Amino acid sequence: MKIDLNADCGESYGAWTLGDDSALLEVATSANVACGFHAGDPTILRETCSLAVEHGVAIGAQVGYADLRGFGRRSVDVPGADLTADVIYQIGALQAIARSVGGTVRYVKPHGALYNRIVTDEAQAAAVVEGVLAAAPDLPVLGLPGSAFLRRAEAAGLRTVREAFADRAYLPDGALVPRSREGSVLHDPDEIAARVLRMVADGTVEAIDGTEVEVAPDSVCVHGDNPSAVAVARRLRTVLDGAGVAVAPFTR
Repeated sequence: MKIDLNADCGESYGAWTLGDDSALLEVATSANVACGFHAGDPTILRETCSLAVEHGVAIGAQVGYADLRGFGRRSVDVPGADLTADVIYQIGALQAIARSVGGTVRYVKPHGALYNRIVTDEAQAAAVVEGVLAAAPDLPVLGLPGSAFLRRAEAAGLRTVREAFADRAYLPDGALVPRSREGSVLHDPDEIAARVLRMVADGTVEAIDGTEVEVAPDSVCVHGDNPSAVAVARRLRTVLDGAGVAVAPFTR
């Protein structure tokens, strides 16, 4: 068994610090680095990419809505052409920053509200796929299994990677529980580690109503802004290693 452990990083901005990227990148195998639209300034992104290179962690471009105030968690009705251009811009910016510290962008993952919207919004999903094709058609894309985004990306010839979430609750249809609902974010490292081991070994996760949901992930995400992120990631590595699961970037 093999799994990638990805984590959201580079989400601080100026004097505002969010998460412990240094500690997280000692454990994660892939880093979803903010591209400046929902979080992250150029200096933060360069420092984050440098840490990823130092630890041998794969760098991914985490593209999102232009929504710094809302941390990219507010859905924005962006015209398709504008969203495509935004995706191209963000990927290109992170590619340049990663190269400046001896790294390279290895994949693309949408963030927050954009990630959730393109699960079902065909037009927005198509715009994101078009942006990836224009900027970096050789890069794989990370997304929710069964989403419009992964379906359209695969049809366009992009490599698709199925993702599950370690610290988020699921709805019975396989979507994530909205953050506005109680219990949407999990914090207990032991509970989360047990859930992830089940995802990897059995390809299922228990939804918020107790039903089973099929996930079969290639990569599992830990949110860097979760106060328990580092503890969760460390516990995950311990449990997965103990179960004989190889933890490595999906890009290899």
